[in-house]
Amino acid sequence: MGRLFPKRVFGRRRARPVGEQSSLEARKLRFRFGNTVILDDVDLRLSPGRIVGVIGPNGAGKSTLVKLLSRVLVPENGQISLDGHDLTAWHPMELARVLTVVPQAPELPPGFTSWEIALMGRTPFLGWMGKESETDRVITQQAMVETGTWHLASRRVSQLSGGERQRVVIARALAQEPRVLLLDEPTAYLDINHQIETMMLVTRLVAERKLAGLVIFHDLNLASRYCDELILLQSGRILARGRPSEVLTPALIGQAYGADVTVIQHPANRLPVVLPL
Repeated sequence: MGRLFPKRVFGRRRARPVGEQSSLEARKLRFRFGNTVILDDVDLRLSPGRIVGVIGPNGAGKSTLVKLLSRVLVPENGQISLDGHDLTAWHPMELARVLTVVPQAPELPPGFTSWEIALMGRTPFLGWMGKESETDRVITQQAMVETGTWHLASRRVSQLSGGERQRVVIARALAQEPRVLLLDEPTAYLDINHQIETMMLVTRLVAERKLAGLVIFHDLNLASRYCDELILLQSGRILARGRPSEVLTPALIGQAYGADVTVIQHPANRLPVVLPL
């Protein structure tokens, strides 16, 4: 892969114009595994500069939705379009230059350095020889600077904490220069400080780069704090969608999760806070 990591700090560079944005839309998605329907009649739209959060109990179809939107799985019925073109019409390499996924608890080769992991985000842009250019190194470094991981460039993955690993994975996604960012439970297995740190980073990047973002959540209060819109799934179907205050109600949460909760307003930001009874 060339140098372990750059020996000097390169200047700032943005390969894509700031105004270049994308939207992703799904209509009437249906997917089943064998005889079991996992998702049915699911619609959504991801727009630049906004985060859509997807919540719901285990088995509601949240991770399956991410796999459909990233073309890992193909829906039985329905259509997914990126910038108005059917997702199946996109060449895989071109799709990888527009859309990226941050998986839940990704497996990373322990012998690799943070720099080598982040540089993998440039794979869709490499030439036929597969060797990165100085431009690729500049973009990767900037991604690490923006995610606060540049000081970890020479550290091996096995030496990183859970929060540091997650930020390196986000740096890899950012180095891909995506316009659509899908994150499957990016705060899983992190302590509260790293959860907040990760979501503050994601929301800042979505706002500054005008990314179309989707995040899968288990933590309802994180979803409340960091999402513009929430989609609540129950048994593969959309039970509710709207602003956090419209979706996070005792009645809807009780119906979806079978849990008795109360919902109060946070005294600082007035957002809903879900508390178990």
